[in-house]
Amino acid sequence: MIKEDLIQRSPIKIFENSIHGGLKCGEIGVIAAPNGIGKTSVLVQIALYKLLQGQKVIHVSFNKHTDHVLAWYEDLFDEFVQKKNLENEVEVKDNIVRNRVLMNFNQEGMTSLQIIVSLRALIVEGGFKADTLVIDGFGFSRASEERLSKLKTFAKEVGLSIWYSCSVNDGMFDDRRIPLILKPFQNIVDVVITLEQKASHIELSVSKDRDFYPPDPLAMKLDPRTLLILEERI
Repeated sequence: MIKEDLIQRSPIKIFENSIHGGLKCGEIGVIAAPNGIGKTSVLVQIALYKLLQGQKVIHVSFNKHTDHVLAWYEDLFDEFVQKKNLENEVEVKDNIVRNRVLMNFNQEGMTSLQIIVSLRALIVEGGFKADTLVIDGFGFSRASEERLSKLKTFAKEVGLSIWYSCSVNDGMFDDRRIPLILKPFQNIVDVVITLEQKASHIELSVSKDRDFYPPDPLAMKLDPRTLLILEERI
């Protein structure tokens, strides 16, 4: 399969269509689930979809190391190659690596201003014109509305869309499946996707799509073994 076919057939395309074509610049989306359900996997698949299209991605990790993030990119790309028999594998992978930057921050030790300064240095002064910012391991319980608002303003200024992961315990949702931990940021976060463990799969649901709160699941699922979004609908 050639890269263009892989892009057209990607389940991420269906995923983005379900939220009106995906995030726009200056918008924030959140993938919310308990630990170990597949948040990082979904973030990386979104990033790979952008990278395959030649877009640039910055992946920020608030965990101690980025080794596990790099492993996700390697493993998921290898799954794509094996599943789709991708042509020009080496060239495609080289382009992905060239257009991706991994950064690591300590949430306790850095202010939002310091993070924005670092991102601006890379994007503006460094000429790395990224389209998507992925933020993994961020603790919303230690965040403030002002901090997210400043990053959202910066994202709109430089043309970024932002995807976060959010860890949430089972049962810690409101009646619209919005994580309670996100309540202070409900006017800042544009899209919320929740993952829920089922008997044979992990279900994706759109809990918030701008001002709309869809009542039904997304009709997509993760393979519990590979944590890849499956092409088949439920």
